[in-house]
Amino acid sequence: RLVKKGLEFHCPHSAESVKGADAVIYSSAIKPGNPAFDESKRMGLPMLRRADALAAIMATKSGIVVCGMHGKTTTSAMAAHVLRECGLKPSHYVGAEIPILGANARWDSDGEWFVAEGDESDGTLVNYHPRHAIVLNIEPEHLDFYKDLNAIDAVYSQLAAQTSGNIFYCADDEGARRVCSNRPGAISYGSSSAALYHLADLSTLNFCSEFQVLRDGKPLGKTTLNIPGAHNAMNALAVIALATEMGVPFEKIATALESFRGAKRRFEIIYQSPRQTVVDDYGHHPTEIAATLATARTGPNPRVVVMFQPHRPSRTQALRKEFGSAFEKADRIFISDIYPASEPPIEGISGATIVEEISARGQQSAEFVRDVASIHKAAAAALQDGDLVLSLGAGNIHEAGKRLVEDLQARDTLQEIIGKGRVKLHEPLSRHTTMKIGGPARFWIEPETEAGFADLVRHCFDENIPFMVMGRGSNLLVRDGGFPGVVAHLSQGEFSQHQIDGVEITAGVGVKFKQLTAIARSANISGLEWMEGIPGSLGGGLRMNAGAMGIQTFDQVERVRFCDQDGNIFTKTPAEM
Repeated sequence: RLVKKGLEFHCPHSAESVKGADAVIYSSAIKPGNPAFDESKRMGLPMLRRADALAAIMATKSGIVVCGMHGKTTTSAMAAHVLRECGLKPSHYVGAEIPILGANARWDSDGEWFVAEGDESDGTLVNYHPRHAIVLNIEPEHLDFYKDLNAIDAVYSQLAAQTSGNIFYCADDEGARRVCSNRPGAISYGSSSAALYHLADLSTLNFCSEFQVLRDGKPLGKTTLNIPGAHNAMNALAVIALATEMGVPFEKIATALESFRGAKRRFEIIYQSPRQTVVDDYGHHPTEIAATLATARTGPNPRVVVMFQPHRPSRTQALRKEFGSAFEKADRIFISDIYPASEPPIEGISGATIVEEISARGQQSAEFVRDVASIHKAAAAALQDGDLVLSLGAGNIHEAGKRLVEDLQARDTLQEIIGKGRVKLHEPLSRHTTMKIGGPARFWIEPETEAGFADLVRHCFDENIPFMVMGRGSNLLVRDGGFPGVVAHLSQGEFSQHQIDGVEITAGVGVKFKQLTAIARSANISGLEWMEGIPGSLGGGLRMNAGAMGIQTFDQVERVRFCDQDGNIFTKTPAEM
């Protein structure tokens, strides 16, 4: 329903939302049982699938359809950007948010061309009759809709037959070559000199690409691409071939490509610090995953850690073997359960299926974390300095990436507050209790100075962050859910030091009783032998170090704030303590 400022959105869908509509456009994900869909049927409203409407709009201009199993969004956005920068005023429709384009869809009444991403998942590619088409790749995919690869080829073949101008196809891809190479107007591009448009001298470092472009063996020039991956260099070559055949000078194309920035969730760097980098990516097919991991390896990071959410039970079942080999370039892999995308579950198929396939190939770095809401905790606990973390998948795994970034940003703040010392994320408290039980602490902090510890206490108090001090963990039970805030462990730096002045020993709270006995013995001080067999340290039972805050006794304090294991905060007076 069109309103003054654009589209009016209703969530959740309702029957009321279609009242007053002249026509209803719906995607293939909307089926009978949806209240808006059912009400449209009941009212007899004209109903069009999304591809029907897009094809009708495209028919009013000279259409350029970008299609294939992988890379459609980036390539169509790249094509729209290049044609716009080169003055052709194209309209466009692509399948993601593209910051450099301003919006995922745009209409320019002054331009001749319309660039659109064609979705093959439901067979609606046959709706388009474009002037030109780019075919990136063809392989088994969407087998919940297609019977087999022959059925997929048939859809692409019909699109090719309905393309009146050129078909630009990737000669490196067996499927694209099989369907397109013998078509009238077919133009090949690829890494081989046999292709009409040939990419050479490719360099992919630090998430950028540089390469030479040749047409029929003759150099056109050099291109720099500021989005990562060899696969994106090949996508750029497709756009170069398209624009060149449309008469755009190569120098203008190269300048436009250098200024291109990628789509949301396409190797999108969402956090970067000297310690870690976090990247979010839409890749959910084995081929896409392998390409994304290869891209990650072009950066300076020594390790790549992956959080992956499988998409659709049918895809997981059909491509389980391919998934098993897709993660070879990852160092640690955490896989959640499947994002169903409206599909019913399949017995025996889950995220654990992929972990089993990975392990069967001798790669022992994969772990199944059933709940996607917890997967970032497992990844955070495994992080090392220098790691690149990938959140991968087409479902809601990007939320895990955002939660991880929030934790990393909070960790950075806490690290700055304590100065010297260590901050770890989601540290299992079972490692620090004598009973070896207990879930993770969101922040495990080992400050090394009293000043740093005092600043930490003040910060947690001011920001209402649950806080506790933990000693050696004896006689301590921690719930499986862990602790939702800061657990401070005073065992390093100043807290592990001691001084001897005559018969007086001053020791930090991190000094163990057994150590203290040995210190006394070496200084010929007697009377502390009874500590020898007692586990624990001087700080074992503390909840707050008042002295570190400049408070000599609790008599100076009106109320003291505490936190229980559930994160509930309460206060007590010194008398109540």
